[in-house]
Amino acid sequence: MKRIHHWIDGKSYESESGRHGDVYNPASGEVQAHVDFASPKEIELAIASAKEAFVSWRNTGLSKRTNIMFAFREIVSSRKEQLALALTAEHGKVPSDAAGEISRGLENIEFACGIPQMLKGAYSEQASTGVDVHSLRQ
Repeated sequence: MKRIHHWIDGKSYESESGRHGDVYNPASGEVQAHVDFASPKEIELAIASAKEAFVSWRNTGLSKRTNIMFAFREIVSSRKEQLALALTAEHGKVPSDAAGEISRGLENIEFACGIPQMLKGAYSEQASTGVDVHSLRQ
């Protein structure tokens, strides 16, 4: 039986809680996998990892973050069919609806790719007589 583990700190992490939940095929009602349930210790580990990743991401330069988002977009785009099949199997969506969901997800990723332009400050000279306007986005 397929087992779905946690993803913590960039790697698969098999739960030590000894508990799991069934994942059902929505079309047949049959159990198709088991998903690990986390212990309190594992939840704290995941939270600590996410906090550390946030600090690292925040300290990464804007152009590098943009490149990462564009690379992510390409990965999702190149695997649209595979992702749609997974949505169909795991959520019971018809393939056309699953493909539409992937397309909507790609639109969100593309929006995130353009965020650097929105993070810039601005300077307007003579916005009013003798008044310049300066904004700094932080």
